[in-house]
Amino acid sequence: MTKYPIGIQTFSNIREEQYLYVDKTQYVYELANTKKYVFLSRPRRFGKSLLTSTFHAYFNGQKELFKGLVIDQLEKEWKQYPVLHFSLSTAKRGTVEDLDNQLNLQMGWREKEYQLPQGGKDITSRFQALITQLFEKTGQQVVILIDEYDAPLLTVLHDKERLEAIRTELQSFYSPLKDLDPYLRFVFITGISKFSQLSIFSQLNNLYNISMLSKYAALCGITQQELEDNFQEGISGLAQSQNISKDDVLQKLKRQYDGYHFAANSPGVYNPFSLLYAMDTEQIGNYWFATGTPSFLMELAKKTDFNFEDAVSKAVPGVTFDAFEIPNIDPVTLLLQTGYLTIKSSEIRFNKRWFWLDFPNEEVAESFSTYLLNSYVGRTQREVSSFSADLATAFLEDNLNQARKVLESFFAGVPYTIHKKSEATFQTVFYAIFRLLGFNIEAESCTNDGRIGRDLSLHAQRGEGEFHAGEVAGLIVDDSNHGIFRRRKLY
Repeated sequence: MTKYPIGIQTFSNIREEQYLYVDKTQYVYELANTKKYVFLSRPRRFGKSLLTSTFHAYFNGQKELFKGLVIDQLEKEWKQYPVLHFSLSTAKRGTVEDLDNQLNLQMGWREKEYQLPQGGKDITSRFQALITQLFEKTGQQVVILIDEYDAPLLTVLHDKERLEAIRTELQSFYSPLKDLDPYLRFVFITGISKFSQLSIFSQLNNLYNISMLSKYAALCGITQQELEDNFQEGISGLAQSQNISKDDVLQKLKRQYDGYHFAANSPGVYNPFSLLYAMDTEQIGNYWFATGTPSFLMELAKKTDFNFEDAVSKAVPGVTFDAFEIPNIDPVTLLLQTGYLTIKSSEIRFNKRWFWLDFPNEEVAESFSTYLLNSYVGRTQREVSSFSADLATAFLEDNLNQARKVLESFFAGVPYTIHKKSEATFQTVFYAIFRLLGFNIEAESCTNDGRIGRDLSLHAQRGEGEFHAGEVAGLIVDDSNHGIFRRRKLY
């Protein structure tokens, strides 16, 4: 019976305990033998920590763990290197003191592991001494693995003063790496976000960022082929528990968890955490979103008066995703890097690549829209669910007067203290409402006689191509039956 490694991030544990492992070792071998300084940005729970642990086992020369995997055929020497493996996931209290404590604690573990004396009184000199002493003792270049480097920063994004203090401290920690190049065999750094090198890696300007390269788009996550090759037992279990065919299971899984694109023209990948959870529980639900809510994103969006509708309707230049400066953080960049938005298409304009973004799948669209309404209008998840059910019923019954009443009731219950009287806020709320209902939304859709609506045009498909629609505060929805479109109005 297949064992699914839910929450298990240690490669050796997965292999020794015979959990399911989707083979990514061809990427490990290639990166380890062709690159020296590598950076990877991926959303949370996408396998970054497992990948880092896999590098650790590889550079430790633990050949027995890789038996039967692709790398077993590629690697001939299995040379052992000293490895310094750090994770900053626990440094989330938002203070320099906490960050220093975590770094010193982990450096102390490494000193004890390799029987080295403590060197240096601050994190910069101690890190430098740890690397040089380890090189001198073993005679081998040192491997540096740093997982979730940005966890301390994401905790304080809303606080400029603390953000700057932690940025400066992290900069001090990483500063020795470039000067110690002769002592280093491989450096691998992961995180959710990509802060600019000027902000964090001020001297380490030779990082090779693979986050948006097509050849590494499937490094984390599960491709369609990997799903069908490795999860047949789980697919059969889901089909039996849901009383549907395997083909129907594959279609449901694709709508719910697929759709992440980390580069232009790259293959889509499934969210690995949600996919594993669905296989283990034999239920298709919203698992990834439930493990962590984007509160820091909501605060940033409110402060910048961010318009979510624009983010999924207007093309953005590729430079948007390269990195962001502190404190000038672009919410679009952060939404993409954190996995709430993903690339849906791209094209070259004026010698530059432009991207269109959207929610990757139904899990994220539904969960994010619910959370967004909760954050913007102060409604609980239960209230939002009840409201959306009532509104959906009105549309399905083609009762536009009732739909108007449901919307009026919803907004009438919003405390006046919550309202932020800006167009972007109201557009975002309306956008979230209709995305929650499963509508496909276009902004200011153009026709031969002008744009449809001031803010949004949208259409929702139900059953055999039946559509229902209405116009609310500048929103126009196309209503059709089997391809015959007409305009309907609530007001």
